[in-house]
Amino acid sequence: MSTGFDFKKLRRLITIHSVIQIALVGLLLYIAMLFQGALHAEGRGFRFIHSIISSLVIQMVLFYPLNKFAIREARLAVDGAATGLTPEEMKSQRNKRLVGDVLKSGIFCFYLIFAWRAPSDRFFLSIIFFTFILTYLSYFQCFNFAAKREMKERS
Repeated sequence: MSTGFDFKKLRRLITIHSVIQIALVGLLLYIAMLFQGALHAEGRGFRFIHSIISSLVIQMVLFYPLNKFAIREARLAVDGAATGLTPEEMKSQRNKRLVGDVLKSGIFCFYLIFAWRAPSDRFFLSIIFFTFILTYLSYFQCFNFAAKREMKERS
């Protein structure tokens, strides 16, 4: 394994993740206002707070696996930034990245199908949408933190 690292692509990825996080926070606020208005119009405004609390409890349960996955992906990205990798090491990196990409796509498809097949009650839809956005926000935040920490340790 080589000792040098080129973190240019990884720094760019962290910047992209930061921009995505800002967009997701904006989307979260917009969707929250829509669901709050819709639930209030139905006379069930108190359910909005219940959906937020439910989403946060679900996020607390999901945080540990998300954090472990993000740390794994960050280490993989930092290892991939090494200069002078052999073809065998590059193939191993590619296979590991492929597994991570399939898992991320599977989670996205799960939320998509779950939202599509869920009851059309706005309370349940709000929990699904809030949890979806918070899941990806948590992943991006954990990835950026872990990647910066790994880059600092390897420099």
